Amino acid sequence: MSATRPEVTGARRVVVKVGSSSLTTAAGGLDPDRLEALVGHVAALRERGAEVVLVSSGAIAAGLAPLGLTRRPKRLARQQAAAAVGQGLLVHRYTDAFARHGLVAGQVLLTLDDVTRRSHYRNASRTFAALLELGVLPIVNETDTVATTEIRFGDNDRLAALVAHLVQADLLVLLSDVDGLYDGDPARPGTSLIPEVRDDDDLAGVSIGSTGAAGVGTGGMRTKVQAARIATGGGIPVVLTAAARAGEALRGEPVGTLFHPAAKRTRARQLWIAHATEGLGELQLDAGAVAAVGQRGASLLAAGVTGVTGRFVAGDPVDLVGPDGVCVARGLVNFDAEELPDLLGLSSAELEKRLGAGYAREGVHRDDLVLR
Repeated sequence: MSATRPEVTGARRVVVKVGSSSLTTAAGGLDPDRLEALVGHVAALRERGAEVVLVSSGAIAAGLAPLGLTRRPKRLARQQAAAAVGQGLLVHRYTDAFARHGLVAGQVLLTLDDVTRRSHYRNASRTFAALLELGVLPIVNETDTVATTEIRFGDNDRLAALVAHLVQADLLVLLSDVDGLYDGDPARPGTSLIPEVRDDDDLAGVSIGSTGAAGVGTGGMRTKVQAARIATGGGIPVVLTAAARAGEALRGEPVGTLFHPAAKRTRARQLWIAHATEGLGELQLDAGAVAAVGQRGASLLAAGVTGVTGRFVAGDPVDLVGPDGVCVARGLVNFDAEELPDLLGLSSAELEKRLGAGYAREGVHRDDLVLR
């Protein structure tokens, strides 16, 4: 093994993700020493010429103490209240800490739509590009205070992997309270650290449980491995290690676990659809459509759709389900749910003849479709 990892030392744009348990005390408040240490390591990386995007958990945890709460609340409304209080505190601490290193930090709050809807994605991409061009260090989190579903974008691990694609990063570093991926429970004797993962074969037989500080953070080793798969699937290497070893990891020292990029890259858009969306409805397909989509890589046409369920509009993600009820793919639909019942079974030529040229389009284009 080399003294340093070229995947790290050669990276010009790096996304660093840190979890709540790595920034907070056991009581749930921000730990200023931990935050200052992380900022110092990130600042050192900037001094070496790399651009950095920091994805930071901790908003909910930072809001616990001011609200007199001792643990992360279970009710969504209280989580959002804690995030509303804590997000400002968290960013204020980061802004002050980076300023002492001569760096300007900027807050970026994202929603799921920002990495799935084409127009939102383009705008988010332009925003990051402008911030980095101006020398700003973006600090990213999910918009927890207005989330309408469970605050689990991916426990910020998945968010970090998707942001790495969004900014076209050369490296993703996941900082946790565990110093890498083990072949079992690291608290038990006889388990070993896995220094490198080149493909899923290296994970065969590995039990990936949920480790972490359950009272503060929500992430576990499973979400980190999933995030690593998202990033490496698009050609981005990943280092997973403890926040206490952030300095060594960012210098390229062989600590933690290095996930190598996949040999065959998946297009970013397909990765987003597969990992950052939830189906808002279902399209029932006949056997011919299942074969066309699953075996021939074709787009889904209205002629192959036999039924529609759910409420969605054009551009929303939907699941494509075969006659046996098994989901075969997910994709971004080109019609509203209310439109589709009148289009079922019709060819593109029939659609154009009956309804006009605007309807002679795919139900789901193959570029917006991912097999399950």
